[in-house]
Formats: sequence, C-alpha cells, structure tokens
Amino acid sequence: MSATDKASLAFTEQHYFSSYDHFGIHEEMLKDTSRTLSYRSAMYKNRHLFKDKIVLDVGCGTGILSMFASKAGAKHVYAVDMSNIIGKAKEIVELNGFADKITLMQGKLEDITLPVEKVDIIVSEWMGYFLLYESMLDTVLYARDKYLVEGGLILPDKCSMHIAGIEDGEYKDEKINYWNDVYGFDYSPFIKVAMVEPLVDTVNKNSLITSSHEFFQFDINKVSKDDLTFSRTFKLHPTANEFCHAFIVWFDCDFPGSEKVSLKTGPMDHYTHWKQTVFYMDQVLNVKESDTIKGTISARPNSTNPREIDIEISWELVTTDKSRHQVGKYNYFMR
Repeated sequence: MSATDKASLAFTEQHYFSSYDHFGIHEEMLKDTSRTLSYRSAMYKNRHLFKDKIVLDVGCGTGILSMFASKAGAKHVYAVDMSNIIGKAKEIVELNGFADKITLMQGKLEDITLPVEKVDIIVSEWMGYFLLYESMLDTVLYARDKYLVEGGLILPDKCSMHIAGIEDGEYKDEKINYWNDVYGFDYSPFIKVAMVEPLVDTVNKNSLITSSHEFFQFDINKVSKDDLTFSRTFKLHPTANEFCHAFIVWFDCDFPGSEKVSLKTGPMDHYTHWKQTVFYMDQVLNVKESDTIKGTISARPNSTNPREIDIEISWELVTTDKSRHQVGKYNYFMR
C-alpha cells in the first residue's frame, strides 16, 4: 500500500470512529428494540454462562451491553471504544452503580493492552449494513485470537445472509429513471451513480415476490478474515407472476446458550436500524411462478478502504418461455 493510500485509510478510519462521537447514532441504536432486547435476552436468559465470568465488550458505545453483562452476573467487564462517546459511557456506568464492575478504556483494541491476559466472553454489536459494511468484525476476530480463552463464548456467534427478489417499480422510477428527464433535461449520466450504490431502506414484506435463499453463513468462533471475501450461488423461486426490479439482502445473527435468541433483520421481521440492502438491476425481469432466478453474489473488501465493500451480482431468469429468458450482471459499491 502506498503512502497516499495509507494516509487515506487513516483519514477514513478516523472519520469512521468519530462518527460514533455523536449522540444521534447511539440514540438510534438504543431505540432499536429488536437489536437491544436481543442482546439483553441472550444474556439474561443465559445467566449461568455469565456468572463470575470476565467479559470483553468490543465497541462498547454508551455501555449498554456492558451493563447487561454485569447484571447477568459477570465478575468484571472490560469495555473498549475508540470514539469520544466513551466519556458519556463512563458517566452512565458510574451513575448506574457499575463503576466497580466495568472498566472502560478508550482506544483501538488493536493498539491497547487489556489489564487481563484472557477473557471468558466477548460481546459486541459489530454488524453493519449488508452485515459486513463498515463492520467491526475484524476487531472482534482480533479480540478472539488474542484474548478469548479456549472454549470461550462470543455473542453473537452465528451469522447468515439472505437474498430475495422484490417488485419495486415505483421507487425504482423515483430513484433511477428520474434522471432521464430532470425538468426537461437529460441527466442520464447520474443513472450509473445511482445504480452502483445500493440503497439501505426498509422494504415492505408485501414487495417480496420470490422465495429467499441463505447464501452465506459463518461461525465467528472459526471464521477468518479471508473467509469474508466470498462468492456464492443462489436460487430464487417466484411466488407471483410479477416484475422483479431488485434484489434485497438481509442478515440474521444467533446467540449461544441453552435459551436460544436470534436477531433477525429481514422484511418479514421487526424493524431494525440495519433495514435491508436493495440492489436495483439494470433490467426488469418478467417472472412467472414456474420460473427460477439463478445467480451469484460476490463480495470483497475494497482494496483502498477495507471497511467498504465491492459487490457483484449476476443473474439468469430460467424459463421455458425463451422470449422472457434474461441474463445480467452488475457491480455495486458500498461507500
């Protein structure tokens, strides 16, 4: 990596962490009850796993997960965050009577040294849009390899990604086709700009017109950074005679314990701030219930900024009606 690229990456890293200085982003996450209550349930329903254990909270934010862990019975929690919000977290932890149970440390985990050699449990809300965009999973894997005792727990520990097709003609017209006629002028050069960046939005479950396909899954106890660069096939079965304008992707995360808890982010589940990720195609598929959509989805970290993701989706409409057979491929960039 050149000196220019290193400087650019350092600036991007600083921008990423400083974005978590702001109160608003933490308000949004705390008010995401699906997110927050999933973590609380996973800890409170499995208190026997936390009793007298040493816990590491990676990216602790305002400290909510650390306090859940402490109330679940943890002997001590070490909470680490790079952003300045940790100043407020210290106030909150002290105000709620956990100052002797939770030690907060500001810094990048890779650059600091914990006061203990090993921890029994790692908790982290590391997930980003499309699960992996701007996520902290790399740091969680570092924490796992450096600090987690053999046989220790990671919350959550199992993740899966899912894809489906949707009918979304009205919104596609608003987002994409709008640029063909802007107050009587041709702004079509903006179409490619609008197309390559996936849309993060809440998709109505009634927009789903295909089955879903789980195309990628991994266990955080075992996964490596290299595993997160992937190419997977998928197969979707239309559930209606409709037009398919886009693919959507969502993720689910499962927590360890005898009392199972899952955090789900699909359009058929309760709202989360991750919403769903929408990938518009540069064509419209006229699908029938007897058809099949076969495809491949590939993702890899951007070569300049690994927090960003380059994604490629290819598809084929498999049908006995040759007049409707379509193939396509598009590259998307989550920036």
